[in-house]
Amino acid sequence: MKKSRGRTSRKRRRKHLQSFMDGVNSSHKMEYIKLKKWLKDRGFEDSNLRPAQFWDTGRGLMTTKALQVRDLVISLPEKCLLTTGTVLSSCLGEYIMKWKPPVSPLIALCTFLIAEKHAGEKSLWKPYLDVLPKTYTCPVCLEHDVVSLLPQPLRRKAQEQRMTVHELHMSSKAFFSSLQPLFAENTGTIFNYSALEWAWCTINTRTIYMKHSQRECFSLEPDVYALAPYLDLLNHSPNVQVKAAFNEQTRSYEIWTNSQCKKYEEVFICYGPHDNQRLLLEYGFVTMNNPHSSVYVSSDTLLKYFPPLDKQRNAKIAILKDHDFLENLTFGWDGPSWRLLTALKLLSLGADEFTCWRRTLLGDVISARNEQQTLNITAKICHFLMEETQHVLLQISQLKRNKEHLKKQLALVEALRLEDLKILQKSAEILCDLNMAT
Repeated sequence: MKKSRGRTSRKRRRKHLQSFMDGVNSSHKMEYIKLKKWLKDRGFEDSNLRPAQFWDTGRGLMTTKALQVRDLVISLPEKCLLTTGTVLSSCLGEYIMKWKPPVSPLIALCTFLIAEKHAGEKSLWKPYLDVLPKTYTCPVCLEHDVVSLLPQPLRRKAQEQRMTVHELHMSSKAFFSSLQPLFAENTGTIFNYSALEWAWCTINTRTIYMKHSQRECFSLEPDVYALAPYLDLLNHSPNVQVKAAFNEQTRSYEIWTNSQCKKYEEVFICYGPHDNQRLLLEYGFVTMNNPHSSVYVSSDTLLKYFPPLDKQRNAKIAILKDHDFLENLTFGWDGPSWRLLTALKLLSLGADEFTCWRRTLLGDVISARNEQQTLNITAKICHFLMEETQHVLLQISQLKRNKEHLKKQLALVEALRLEDLKILQKSAEILCDLNMAT
């Protein structure tokens, strides 16, 4: 008797753990009930998707029936999509039409989001706004202490992202002021920097690609954004394939799966074959064991291992620059990339071999000495990056103890750096095997 009770409680515990692994259904939450009703009023037929909380990906959508290849995952009617068309048919429309020089489609959407959020209860889009994240973890939102822990190429892009948003805010101030007749409060306080940062991140991380015809009232930047309520709860996985597009016949945005998905599992879509640095930059997250992930080698790191007295050093750097071999040099799960090895082979050419530089760029073997030196330097760079990554991971663990408010941001950079370390360790093993073979 006792035995069976133990087995039952074990079974119950396993079932509980399984449900936690699969995800906890969130359909009963008021914000989702309101969102579903709002979507239904706009013609959205309830599918087999349910909002749920997952232990590894956070908020997402689970399926209540098994999905087979070529199944329709979701079909969202045009009426549910938020586009520049939505903005123009709102009270902002006449102000956008009048404004010269014309604003960009991006600014139009940002303005709409900020205005609707400010309208609160009066906004027709309130049920959607209520489920949008309050904060984001794109590099533009990260604290300075956290940005400084990013790998150098990503750190540079993070600074560029910050500049982009800052300039966007500065250049839109006059346009925001022109909207004053629509608001009782000062537009300067409504359309402040943090409001624009939030709206910009919402569009950057959540829009689907949907081409719209060019309108006179907008600048020439491509009008390719659409916000898709509910659909944007689908998380990314590099291991799935989907077909997503606007269907002109049904006037709906549709996603079809090319992968199977079990009942009660999380449904994923793929945002593209992005490495973790790109995912963090564009969407504010990283995925573990990402097959597309790479560790980038900056040109500064590359050149550190070559004698400054090499008479052909400047000529070699000029050749690499001209042939675009100083960017996108990486270590991946399968070791150093061909581009990285080629750049290092060219830098390793002896004075008597320098005339063969064209053959190097084509991938020819120049000499045994050149091959060996290239492998040695590649291994040195790999070990240097491993040490640097371990040093940063140590800094992160200390900061996590001292700066409680930065825990979430630090955990993100830590995940990125841990994945980098795994890639570098794998590359070091591959290089060791190659060395043994030569």
